[in-house]
Amino acid sequence: MRIGFVGAGKVGFTLGRYMSERNVCVSGYYSRCKESARQASLFTHTKYYETLEEIIASSDALFLTVPDGAIEDVWNSIKRYSLTGKFICHCSGVMTSAVFSEIDQMGAFGYSIHPLFAVHSKLQSYQEISQAYFTIEGSECYLDFWKEFFENLGNPVRFIRAEQKVLYHSAAVFASNLVTGLFETGVNLLMACGFDRESGEAALKPLFLHNSQSVASVGAKDALTGPVERGDLKTIQKHLNVLPEEEREIYVRLSEVLTDIAKRKHPERDYDELSQFLKGMENLK
Repeated sequence: MRIGFVGAGKVGFTLGRYMSERNVCVSGYYSRCKESARQASLFTHTKYYETLEEIIASSDALFLTVPDGAIEDVWNSIKRYSLTGKFICHCSGVMTSAVFSEIDQMGAFGYSIHPLFAVHSKLQSYQEISQAYFTIEGSECYLDFWKEFFENLGNPVRFIRAEQKVLYHSAAVFASNLVTGLFETGVNLLMACGFDRESGEAALKPLFLHNSQSVASVGAKDALTGPVERGDLKTIQKHLNVLPEEEREIYVRLSEVLTDIAKRKHPERDYDELSQFLKGMENLK
């Protein structure tokens, strides 16, 4: 099967190189930015196409690796051509295959195929994506085909229903983007203690990395440490007394989540006083 990429950003670079290094036939790239498509074709040792018509004719499957807001417009351009028997895929975490309007009437098959991975670099992420889960939603006819395709590359695969996509993407944001916000919050609090940004980031980096690695290695329950795990209500109260209001709200809500984890880790301990205190703080909002 020949796979072509429409769009030559980080995801297009990454998936194209990742697939080509695993003996998938990548036909090449098309992009409105011709130079980006040329660079992607060089990076993946494939071909650069000057028109949509050419890449469609040369590909059995098209991956629309463009920003979410551009997927529908690109599809409207593509569907002017003959697409009989072709697969049309996008890689949005939140959008479904329903964006490919009238695809059934065209004899083609639409899928949303999302790597559960933060693609941070055009040139490096292909080396890191081998353990990422891929989630697939779309036409039932070839769901098993795409599952086998990515499993053969070495990736775990899960099917997801269209109505689950937004909640699924929210989960990814919690575990990825929002963690960045928590790190930044920690840096800001250190800066309020007299650190500059550089030293604040450097000071938190070992703590951040070690904890993230522990969670990834042994899971949230076994990795949990800190005052919530200890049931140290006095320390938690001291924290809340000095935190600004917005940070206090974040602290309380996440501490409630951590309390649930602590109860699983230490079922013999009594966390009722801590739970009631945090619930009371929630009710004060």
